[in-house]
Amino acid sequence: MTDVAPLSRQQLRRQLRKARRSLSPNQQRQAALGLYRQLAQHPLFRRARHVSLYLPMDGEIDPRLLLRAAQRRGKATYLPVLNAWPRTKMVFQRVRPGEKFRPNRFRIPEPLINTGRQRKIWALDLILMPLVGFDDEGGRLGMGGGFYDRSLAYRSRRKTWKKPTLLGLAHECQKVPRLAQASWDVPLAGTVSDKCWYLA
Repeated sequence: MTDVAPLSRQQLRRQLRKARRSLSPNQQRQAALGLYRQLAQHPLFRRARHVSLYLPMDGEIDPRLLLRAAQRRGKATYLPVLNAWPRTKMVFQRVRPGEKFRPNRFRIPEPLINTGRQRKIWALDLILMPLVGFDDEGGRLGMGGGFYDRSLAYRSRRKTWKKPTLLGLAHECQKVPRLAQASWDVPLAGTVSDKCWYLA
């Protein structure tokens, strides 16, 4: 019997992206509702005053019900915005209901850059992050651009206070038994799917 070689990060990324893209529109709607039910009344979400989310693409689980709930409750809500320069930098900008978005260079919708509405990442309370794959030990496989990891690299220099809380959001089909983590990977406090919480 021969051992099967483990998938590379790139192969795993391809496989998991295909799995989430294969979900039907109805499955996506049900998943978004399940995610909302998992998180909307949780103390981590209820207590947070400054919350960053994302707009879904490529089959990502949709957190827009949570975005609207946060805005109804008077929370300050933020979306990640890619800098024009340096191109590897991501900032977090406040968004309000009814705001218009435009696609960035990866065709992800984002607000028009307004530096007056941006907040330092360490001053956010909660970041709800997209991901491609996750395990139940806080491991996260992203799209490969490293934007979140670079933005959160400061956390490795902190011994105690590690604000904000980082939660990955995912479909259940994106869970893997174990992710090998690179030195630059920033671990999550946990991941929330439409069915379950996986706290690291």
